[in-house]
Amino acid sequence: MKNHWTIFFGGQVKIKVVGTGIERFINECVRQNINIWEVKRHPDSSITGSLPLKDLHKLRRIVRKSNCKLSFVGGRGLPFLFKKALYNSGFVIGIISCLLLLFILSNMVWGIQIQGAKPETEHLIRKELQAIGVETGKFQFMVRNPDEIQTHLSESIKAITWVGVELKGTTFHFRVVEKNQPKEVEFFSPRHLVAKKTAVIAKMFVEAGQPMVTIHDYVQKGDLLVSGFIGQEGKIEVVSARGEIMGETWYDAKVAVPLKTTFNVLTGKSKTTHYLKLFNWNVPIWGFGKHEFQEYETALDEKSFKFLKWTLPIGYNKKSIRESEKVERVYNKEEAIEVGLENGRNELKEQLNEQAMIKGEKILHQSIENGKVKLSIHYQVIEEISTVQPIIQGD
Repeated sequence: MKNHWTIFFGGQVKIKVVGTGIERFINECVRQNINIWEVKRHPDSSITGSLPLKDLHKLRRIVRKSNCKLSFVGGRGLPFLFKKALYNSGFVIGIISCLLLLFILSNMVWGIQIQGAKPETEHLIRKELQAIGVETGKFQFMVRNPDEIQTHLSESIKAITWVGVELKGTTFHFRVVEKNQPKEVEFFSPRHLVAKKTAVIAKMFVEAGQPMVTIHDYVQKGDLLVSGFIGQEGKIEVVSARGEIMGETWYDAKVAVPLKTTFNVLTGKSKTTHYLKLFNWNVPIWGFGKHEFQEYETALDEKSFKFLKWTLPIGYNKKSIRESEKVERVYNKEEAIEVGLENGRNELKEQLNEQAMIKGEKILHQSIENGKVKLSIHYQVIEEISTVQPIIQGD
């Protein structure tokens, strides 16, 4: 059975044989291992058939021995298509140029859309994008990937809380959430303000309602701070208690700091290799040779090429190998205590809201166990301690 793909790439020729020795011609072809298919006999005592282009030169001697005449009817396959393309080179060059242009345009950045940002914030984002090379007309494989762009914008622009980055086709889409969004006007139903934790009142500002405590009062969770009932007996009015009640609260934390720590740091030396990706193979095109680093970290940046809306199985990969080394950090007891206090404050701040303030701290206990300095720390914090308690009709 003939292999159609092999025949297509090698080419095939259709021949016509006329003469009295047609049978001898066919038998000799069989003896010479020349494959002929689609053999047909015609009323004029001729036959036609097809054979591989590579076997055509073997027919000269066979034709002379068989007392036949050989003529060519036509050819098919890649060699003949290539020959036709040479005759129509202008048309072929035009098609190739068009496809190449579409390929280039499909791998460029042609749009940057930003949603959810104020005009001034959008201006800052576009200015920052331009600074890092993300702009229209740039090749996609020459700009940073969406994750790197997202990290850079989040760190560089303080006006945004979160930004989502997505590359769709040839357009970057940015979704922005800004800080300090204007608060919606709330509808306040009748309510009290009560303590949500044990505290000593440090500061009060009552906007509406009847204060039930004063500064320096000790309150426990659930105690009434501001009543929603105002007025004198017989003329009681129910309002929505509002205000800010700041109280001194207390937290205890346990912190451990190793006296000796080993970790990896980058030395600044690196080696970069560029690859052309073909399906699952990476072919190096620049940065040949092996690195000589004993310890290292590897970062791979992959960029896929596109054609219109399709992602092609080819692309560009950049492999960066950065040298690292182990560093040993050693603290004495006093240094470890300072680090422990700072770590404790940072962990506590993550639990508190933005208005809270750490008033004071005190080490209750310290010890050294298993190469670690262990601290028990007591914190004094000034924070909002009120919460809402709805007033139910009939109270």
